[in-house]
Amino acid sequence: MDVKQAVVSAKKEITELFADEQLTNIGLEDVELDDQANEWRVTIGFSRPWDEPRNSFAAVAGSGVPRRSYKIVRISNTTDKALSIKNREIAN
Repeated sequence: MDVKQAVVSAKKEITELFADEQLTNIGLEDVELDDQANEWRVTIGFSRPWDEPRNSFAAVAGSGVPRRSYKIVRISNTTDKALSIKNREIAN
């Protein structure tokens, strides 16, 4: 599998798993191949409806940009199957 296929697989897993959460702003954040584990680690970022500012004051007080969640999707390089999906911790 190449990097493009790994990214497509990871995005598909995220959109299917979180389908009922109305995800927006779905995008690739980073990707790497772990040769020893023979798997891809793809980080996908997205926003959920509750991540957006609730009113105009909240939008002005913050950046007005919704917060994002980041998930690391491990994809088997041989089977193209998702092995796990974990939160990616973001430093403040």
